[in-house]
Amino acid sequence: MYLATTGRRDASPAPSGARRRVSATVLALGTVSLVTDVSSEMVTAVLPLYLVVGLGLSPLQFGFLDGLFNGATALVRLAGGHAADRGGRHKAVAGTGYALSACSRLGLLLAGGATGGIAAALAVDRLGKGIRTAPRDALITLDSPPDGLGRAFGVHRAMDTTGALLGPLAAFALLWATADAYDAVFVVSFCTGLLGVLLLVVLVPGGRREAAGTAHRVRDLAAPLRLPGVRRIVLGAALLGAATVGDAFLYLLLQQRTGLAATWFPVLPLGASAAYLLLAVPAGHLADRIGRRRPFLYGHLALLLALGLLLAPLPAAALLAGVPLLTGVHYATTDGVLMALTGPLLPPGRRAGGLALVQTAQALAKVGAAAGFGAAWTLWGPTTALLLALAALTAALCGASRLLPAEPPPPVRAPSSAKGSRS
Repeated sequence: MYLATTGRRDASPAPSGARRRVSATVLALGTVSLVTDVSSEMVTAVLPLYLVVGLGLSPLQFGFLDGLFNGATALVRLAGGHAADRGGRHKAVAGTGYALSACSRLGLLLAGGATGGIAAALAVDRLGKGIRTAPRDALITLDSPPDGLGRAFGVHRAMDTTGALLGPLAAFALLWATADAYDAVFVVSFCTGLLGVLLLVVLVPGGRREAAGTAHRVRDLAAPLRLPGVRRIVLGAALLGAATVGDAFLYLLLQQRTGLAATWFPVLPLGASAAYLLLAVPAGHLADRIGRRRPFLYGHLALLLALGLLLAPLPAAALLAGVPLLTGVHYATTDGVLMALTGPLLPPGRRAGGLALVQTAQALAKVGAAAGFGAAWTLWGPTTALLLALAALTAALCGASRLLPAEPPPPVRAPSSAKGSRS
């Protein structure tokens, strides 16, 4: 089992007897993310069906809104990272982001069927996510030893994904109990999001301020790009992001290919969430052992295979099992692993801003990918759109394999002689 250790802000390696421990801050942030993801995934699970089937949006319109939902406010990540590094206010900045995302659920409720109102609510939600993500991930890197970052992010992402697994289940139960009343989903999501904010305030320590004497000027937002390793990661992550097909499109295509009833649509993400939950910690442990670059590339290869399955003449059962499984593998080996790859290359006083820079490049690239895939689907149909996506992702994998920096070999640990070193 994973044990909580006293939260610490140094990045010194842990003794060999503590190899399997994660900090109390990581566990607290994981709890907050679990509850918050229940809230957000309730909405995410029903949103494609609500917009495309309920409101009659075209794939092109949905692609635009999906891009907005997943990164149109990506530039605010830089502001969030900058504000968190300025005096070490990681918890306060992250809390502001969590609160904004919770309040966005009320915006969806009040928007009714107005596309403009829905777009504004989604923008507020992504604004909140953009603000909170880099400070939260910086807290994880600052409270974990460098050679245990993969494990720390794996534990956090596993807890986060538990919420992602419960969210669609809650949405499905609410839609079934209320005869497809989407408003009920938005109300419950709002209340759950507020609970996540409260848990952050109570459970996550404020910590002491980092790098108080370091100047943080707005013009220095791009300063991490002066580090060659960080620059190569930003370029590689952006290249792969520009060729990534979002989950919502994958599930819409999967529903069309299998003829699955619309009532069951919110359940489709459960397979991916279950795979992510089971694989996040092993993937983080593997990344600590063999380096983080290779698992990150393998994760995009899994997404490539998922796209291929949607084009293959396979029975519905094979598609319903294979596509969510490969999507879960993709996230387990890329999400936290990318942050673990980048974190050690950044000085503590620039940690949140540097992570935000990587996240921003990736998110902006995914905005273009969502809009481009939606346009291709609308103009030429889903099959041609999938073929173009396959070609783009294959090319991006080849390019990223050359761009991503090589890592130093992991440190060799002497075996511990203490009998009680494992818990």
